[in-house]
Parts: sequence; structure tokens; C-alpha cells
Amino acid sequence: MGILERTGDVAARTMVLYFLVDASGSMYGNKIGTVNDAIREAIPAIREVADDNADAEIKIAVMEFSTGARWLVDKPEPVESFRWEDLEANGLTDLGDACLKLNEKLSTRGFMTSASGSYAPVIFLMADGEPTDDYQRGLSKLKTNNWFRVAVKVAIGIGKDANMDVLAEFTGTREAVIQVHTPEELKKWIRFLSVTSSQVASTSSSVGESADPEGVGTKQGDLIGAIKDEKGKDEDVPPLQPADPQNPAPGIDPMAPVDPVDLPDMVW
Repeated sequence: MGILERTGDVAARTMVLYFLVDASGSMYGNKIGTVNDAIREAIPAIREVADDNADAEIKIAVMEFSTGARWLVDKPEPVESFRWEDLEANGLTDLGDACLKLNEKLSTRGFMTSASGSYAPVIFLMADGEPTDDYQRGLSKLKTNNWFRVAVKVAIGIGKDANMDVLAEFTGTREAVIQVHTPEELKKWIRFLSVTSSQVASTSSSVGESADPEGVGTKQGDLIGAIKDEKGKDEDVPPLQPADPQNPAPGIDPMAPVDPVDLPDMVW
């Protein structure tokens, strides 16, 4: 169902999904390549969320931050027509500048065109290291923004060097931050979080209905509950046991060369 079919007599409310992507030099190569692939592959599933929700028009806005931060869109684009453009990685990690630029657009003079016609936004942050600028100044300013306060916020820390405490400051809770160590994990969680957060946010009350709109305050909790459930599925899967060279599986030669496709994913 397209957007013209969804509006009918009542205009669909807008939900903006913000992707904030670390494009610093430490993301070069496999990390940024996996992010590009994963978001591109998640877009069709987000379109399905929009098609299934007659009351919501989902739009997407993308920012990359490295040495400075910049928006890759002039305005949020409807998911129906959105096409992901690959990011390249180089430079520093200016998260503070990203927060300041996000604060500018989280207003009716920016990307949030109407309070009464908008759902709480989703803000999805991905980073793999330490901020290299005064991120606390930018984040402190952002935290005073009413749109940010009601937003559904989630973050992915990519690799062992990701500062999980900083990401938890951004989301407001460690429970809304996922740490990943392989390309497979990163792809899985980008898809799950982008789709699930869109589902959660686009069924809430509009932000303009009251000072503390009914339902908005519970949406972060709904997302955290979904994250816990998804983690629980992984915990239900028994870990692989290392092979015992003294008792190999029938037909397996423990001294045979290992096929590269059987090697584990790279670990960050």
C-alpha cells in the first residue's frame, strides 16, 4: 500500500528514523562496509512496517560523523523512495558535533515539521570508538531538546574499543545499547533494531497531543523489552563445543586442512 492510499481522509503522521553513523578512520574497511550493506538490506523491511501501519508515514534521515558531522539528506525522505548511499570512512570521531547538528534538526524549523502530526522519532547511533571532541557539551545541549527527550533511542557499539558508557549516556540506559564483535552480529542487530524501533515508535501517540503524551514514555521500555527477548533467543542456542582431536566426529580427519569457509567470522 503506497502513501497516497494510506492517507485517506486522515493524513498519516510522520515518524522520522535518524541514522547517526560513525564514519571515522577506525571504521574503514569491513566495519563501514557491513554498515552499508546492513542498512541497505534493512530498508525493504522498514517499508513493510510503513505499509502495515496506515497511520504512519516513515521517513529517514542520515548523518555521518567523522571530522565534523554532516547530513546526507536535505530533509527526511519517505522510506518508499529512500535509497541508501554508501558511506566511506576516514577522519576523527566528532560525536559532540553530531549531537549539536542533531539538536538543530530536532525542531519544527528543522526536520520535525509538525508536533501534532508527528510520532516520537527514532534515533539510531552506531560508533566504534572514543569521541575525539567535546561530546559532553554537545550531548548536554541535545538532552534539553524535547524531541530528543521523547525519542526512542538505541545504539550499537562496534567492536571491543567502542565506549559503551558514552553510548549509554546518549540513549539514557545501557539496556538500549548493543555491543557487537563480528560482521554477522552487526548485520543482525542493525536489521532488528531499525525495524523494531520503527514498529514501536510508529504506533505511539503523536508528540503534540499533550506535554507528556500518552504512550510515548513507554516506547523506550517497549524497545528494551524486545531487545531482551532477542538476546534471550541467542542464549537459548547452545554454544559450539571445540572439537576433541582424540575423538573426532565420524569421517572427520582432525589433521585435514581447514576450508576457509569454515573459519569463524573476523572479530573486532
